[in-house]
Amino acid sequence: MGSTLRKVAIVGTGYVGASCAYSLINQSICDEIMLINRTPDRAYAQALDLSHCMDFIHSRTKVYTGTYAQCRDMDIVILCAGETPPNSKNRLDALDSAERIHLPMIDQITSSGFDGIFLVASNPVDLVTYMVWKRSGMPRNQVLGSGTSIDSARLKTLLSNYLPVDPRSVQGYVLGEHGESQFPCWSHVTIGGKPILDILSQHPERFGHMKLEEIAVQTKDAGWEIYNRKGSTHYGIGNALAFITRSILNDDHKVIAVSAVLEQEYGQSDLCAGVPAIINRQGVKEIVELNLSPKEKVQFNHSCTVIRQAMKRLAL
Repeated sequence: MGSTLRKVAIVGTGYVGASCAYSLINQSICDEIMLINRTPDRAYAQALDLSHCMDFIHSRTKVYTGTYAQCRDMDIVILCAGETPPNSKNRLDALDSAERIHLPMIDQITSSGFDGIFLVASNPVDLVTYMVWKRSGMPRNQVLGSGTSIDSARLKTLLSNYLPVDPRSVQGYVLGEHGESQFPCWSHVTIGGKPILDILSQHPERFGHMKLEEIAVQTKDAGWEIYNRKGSTHYGIGNALAFITRSILNDDHKVIAVSAVLEQEYGQSDLCAGVPAIINRQGVKEIVELNLSPKEKVQFNHSCTVIRQAMKRLAL
């Protein structure tokens, strides 16, 4: 990361990759974006289209196409490539195709001499993040996934509609797998600093209609609700990736729910799962260990078991 320019490569220029690039450009997060796609013409078209934004924003971002061999000088490589299996409502079903796509890709990127931060969006994100970490041989702080960042945002948006408050006044995290076994950590959800569990118990006449289990299901299913209606989810995750990228490049030290490599945190090791972490220029500076309730500990361990079962299918 010695360059004075902030350089980001995005691998996969479909809806998610393009939305991520669009967010990076509009928020002036980096100086250069290099797009890589298995179909070079698509990457070129996306770069050309995105370059036409420059007259309408307050700073210029150079957008161009490139190859894995050019990743050497990148600060961050964002992985957005992947396939969604048809007729499936479980991201783990995409694991076989994700492994086929990503293993040679990781080898080519690391062979370039890349020593920056890997940021993974490709699903199943916890498994792909683990795959990148193991295959690349990089320190765990330099490999992270978008994890439950988008799920945490969906939870905050849902709660903001129920209460109602600005979503940014809601603090809390969805933990575990970015998938079917995820769960909101209700014991640490606050509204303006006040625990939501206290709000519900103190004001049953106002908020008795709120059923936390139903909200948890709504949060988990939000992505599929979007996908089933328009075939993809990309604006939210694109902005989440930009948010994480900004925290890395600006050394922000923001606490974000990402897929991180666990080494004894939450009693788990040698796997990736969604947990709050301090994100800075080195990637994952520190994982924040919340004091989970007994029920939440069971939920987190169950989610990690689901991830471990899927890990057995990896050819690492």
